[in-house]
Amino acid sequence: MPSVSRVTLRRLKMPLITPYRLSYRTFEEFEPYLVEIEDSDGRTGFADAHISPGSSSETREGGWRFACEQIEAILGLPVRTAKEAVLARFAESKAATTALLSAIEVMERNENLSVTQTAVLPLLVPVNAQTAGEVAAEVEDLLAKGFATFKVKVGKDVEADLHRVAAIQDAAGGRATLRLDANRAYTRDQGIAFASRLRPEGVELFEQPCDSDDWDANAAVAAVSTVPLMLDEPICTLADIERAATIGNVGYCKLKLKRFGGLDRLREGLDAVRAHGMKSVLGDGLGSEVQGWLEACIATRTIDNAGEFNGFLKPHDRLFENPLPFFDGAIRLPEGYWPRLDREAVERFTVQQRNF
Repeated sequence: MPSVSRVTLRRLKMPLITPYRLSYRTFEEFEPYLVEIEDSDGRTGFADAHISPGSSSETREGGWRFACEQIEAILGLPVRTAKEAVLARFAESKAATTALLSAIEVMERNENLSVTQTAVLPLLVPVNAQTAGEVAAEVEDLLAKGFATFKVKVGKDVEADLHRVAAIQDAAGGRATLRLDANRAYTRDQGIAFASRLRPEGVELFEQPCDSDDWDANAAVAAVSTVPLMLDEPICTLADIERAATIGNVGYCKLKLKRFGGLDRLREGLDAVRAHGMKSVLGDGLGSEVQGWLEACIATRTIDNAGEFNGFLKPHDRLFENPLPFFDGAIRLPEGYWPRLDREAVERFTVQQRNF
């Protein structure tokens, strides 16, 4: 059996076209960890993951240390043994584990990555405008660009959030679906006040109103919400999916590759959501083009709604020589698509590197 022979770990820094504002942080750049791996048979693979400070207990410094330790530990091991060793410590750093495992799966040409026929994958897009006039103009612009699902960030002020959502609903006039996302920013009472007064027209779901560890608060919001709730940050394992399925009016689970430890495990999670009578939303708006490709390939087999793997559209530049095909609001994967890293771009964005 081939063994792990060479690994390069990089931290990239990719400036964004416009700041990406979440309730807990505003991002001016993405800083994914990129893993490139080679085995003793000469097969190569790559993957990355972006640790988002404030989204979980993971830190970028801790993720880098963890990745370095794990890479040193698996050098020379048979590939299968290396995968088992990395997964054994998954809970310590989910994103770093995912980058390593996914890179190995890419090296193995994991079956989930094969594009057997042309696939069209519509993406969601954020609405950033704040005032009614700006909202109307932005909505028309996004519709003209082919987008039909809008992400609306809430979670700062209940009254202002309700007013802004209503303005977006009015501007869309039934031509687009809305997903509302509080990014865990509401208290229990705020979440209840918002969700119970929300006009449901055109709203697909309300995402993660309260802290990810406060299942009771999220359940209380779900109980009064006029639209189905979606849980995001708490969903990292099959057990989390099972728990979500027991909560009334939780109709969706959002899964991200960087929280599931690899392609096969993500596919298993998406299948479990469906088996428990819920719907999946897939994707990370903070992911690079590498992560977008990996999630898009999984999406061709698992979801039938708008993907959230749109992070690759936010930086000024891409990471592939043959960029992920995107136009008219959708990724369009041609049969047989397989990306190649743009070496010049990777070098330009690298701010830290270790070769093993």
